[in-house]
Amino acid sequence: MGRPRTFDEERAVESAAELFARHGYEGTSVDDLVTAIGVHRGSLYKVFGSKRGLYLTALRRHLDRHVLPLAGRVAAAPDPVRALTAAADAYDSGPAAGLLLLAQAETAHRDPEVAALTAEGFGALEEAIAAVLAASDGPAAEAGPDLARALTAAVLGLRLRSRTADAAAGPGAARALAACLAPPPADRPTGE
Repeated sequence: MGRPRTFDEERAVESAAELFARHGYEGTSVDDLVTAIGVHRGSLYKVFGSKRGLYLTALRRHLDRHVLPLAGRVAAAPDPVRALTAAADAYDSGPAAGLLLLAQAETAHRDPEVAALTAEGFGALEEAIAAVLAASDGPAAEAGPDLARALTAAVLGLRLRSRTADAAAGPGAARALAACLAPPPADRPTGE
């Protein structure tokens, strides 16, 4: 009979996700992980196989717990304005906020498993926005997947920008973008 694990695997993955989100895969050493998690290097390797194994586990868990549920909330929004506002306000939220974006930028181009996970997350958001657009009135409904792709890219760009110097840019800019999609009020001429 083996010795019982001496650490909380759930907490270990959460701590690792936070580190990877802050410093990236390359910027996070095994020593950083061991220190943050509070386990011996051997325990980390025994449970996750490698730093990459822990990274993939953290990324998958972040996707399942934060990104995909957000895509579900975006898809349930009653209109494009609220969908984009919800996406910009909360996209990639949680303690590991930014992990998906950083994974895409840093490692997806050379790691097919990371590429598949990031594609799943970004694809879910794109599909959610496309569903809301399709159910809306006006030109947004007719634009289809191309507009959904463009809006998803805009939301992701705003999210990336909010990670840097302009933290307040994301939600306000997303609301302004979303307002452009709103049909004009009934009492306002449409320009005809």
